[in-house]
Formats: sequence, structure tokens, C-alpha cells
Amino acid sequence: MKICRFNHDRLGLIEGDAVFDVTAALDALPAVRWPGRPGDPLVGHLDAVLSAARRLRPEAARQALASVALDSPITQPSKVMAAPANYRLHVQQDTKDPGVDHGVHAKALDGVDRPVDKYGLFLKASSSIVGPREGVEIVFPERRTDHEIELGVVIGKPGREIARADAMRHVAGYLIGLDMTVRGVEERSYRKSPDSYTVLGPCLVTADEISDPHALTMSLWVNGTLRQHTSTGSMTVDIPDLIEFASRAYTLHPGDVILTGTPEGVGPVVAGDEVRVACEGIGEMSFKVKPRQVGAG
Repeated sequence: MKICRFNHDRLGLIEGDAVFDVTAALDALPAVRWPGRPGDPLVGHLDAVLSAARRLRPEAARQALASVALDSPITQPSKVMAAPANYRLHVQQDTKDPGVDHGVHAKALDGVDRPVDKYGLFLKASSSIVGPREGVEIVFPERRTDHEIELGVVIGKPGREIARADAMRHVAGYLIGLDMTVRGVEERSYRKSPDSYTVLGPCLVTADEISDPHALTMSLWVNGTLRQHTSTGSMTVDIPDLIEFASRAYTLHPGDVILTGTPEGVGPVVAGDEVRVACEGIGEMSFKVKPRQVGAG
């Protein structure tokens, strides 16, 4: 199933070019009392919500997908983890751009076959999450901000020290993630965590819908010009390894997101640009790049 959050917290099922409003399925969520469990409540109770959604679907109101405003389907992950330099051509081509390298990245990655093994994962602030409706606000207009399309893996079952052989059993589903990046020499978690710099959507596609997450074509366009286009099969460290690696350090909770790395073709965006992304089996979404609203909060 393809589950979306639309029009300011409505819950929908996407089928083709239509959205079916099953917001009443959220009644399956238990009341939350302090302090609550870590993780995203929707994903933590996904089976119950999906069961209710299936019952509601035959009588659900239908809207055209193109007519609704999509938000991030994930709202409260305990963490967003990201794999650095996980596509070989990204390392070989993009780090030669001085605007990307800043005298740091090419040297650090030279001769490193699996950067995740050497440098680990980095964390992105959960406060950086937005959906396509909100779009991206350029935080440092005097500096370069780049787009990076990634396959996002959403954890559905909690676990720690997860073995590779068991890793995929912990996956709830998949979505498209944008790891927007301020170029510079600061730590990745700082440059990649400004407000709105993690765009998630257009929906959460349940794991049973994707037969092989390592065989999906991803594409990104800026103002209609294709910038990134590759298969997820080109990632260096695959999803089971990433889950095993992440769970050595962190307990994984429902709704946690692992961004699996970006392919070659990253490049700058500026206020006024429109970014469109697509991933086979998941869908597509577009969002605007905007100047930061001073004083907004």
C-alpha cells in the first residue's frame, strides 16, 4: 500500500492518480501518555492503521493526486540516519567539483572502498523533516546548497544488534528522501540538518510492494533539466548492511529513516528553483526552493 499524509494531516491511500481519504483509520492509534514510546506512532501501529484503512477504502472519498498537497508521511522518527558517499560514481565525479570538495572530501575518500565502514553514518535532525508541500528554504543564501536524491528506508520493527540475515524483516517500507546539503567544511550533521533540509515523500510504500529495493531507478530534475538518474543497485553498501551497521550503535525504532546515499550528479539549487524527483515503485513529487522567511518560527 502507498500511504500519504495530505492537506494538513489527512491520511490517504494512493492508487494510481487518485488519493482515497482514510483519515478515520487514525482512530486505531492508541492514546499517547507521557512519556510515550520512541518512534513514529503511525509506523509503530502500522498494521492496525492499515487494517482500518482497508475497511474504509470502499467508501472513502476520492481526490485527484495532483490536486492535493503532500506532507512527509513520517512525522516523529527518533532519528534520521544517512550513509555518506555510498555511490561510487558520486565519489569519483562529484568530489572533483571544488564547490563540493572544499579541499576535504576528495582527500578523505581517496582509496576508500566503503566509506560507511570507515566514517560510519551521520545523523540528521528530525526537525529538518518536511514534505513537498513545504519545500526547502535556503538557510545560508551566501553559500551553496545542493540537492541529493536518496532512497529512504523506514524502520518498522524495533531492534538492536540486528544481523544482516534478519535486517529486511525490520523494514516497514520506502520513500524518497532529499538530503539537502550546505557545502563547506563543517560536520555533515550540521550542514545537512537545517530546517527543511530533509524532504520526505511522496508517500510511505509498504515493503511488500517493493520486490527488490536494490533495483529501483531514481531521477531528479531541476527546472525540468535532468540532474541525477541511476539505479539503487549502484549503492556501495546495501540496505541489509546499512541496517546491521546502524543497529550496532543505535536501537532502531519504528519510523526511523535510513537515507541510503546519493548517486552522481549532485548540484546547486537557489531560491525560485523547482525540483522534481521520482523513484520507480514509489512515485514522484515536486517542491519549491524558497528564500528563508526571516523571523519565521
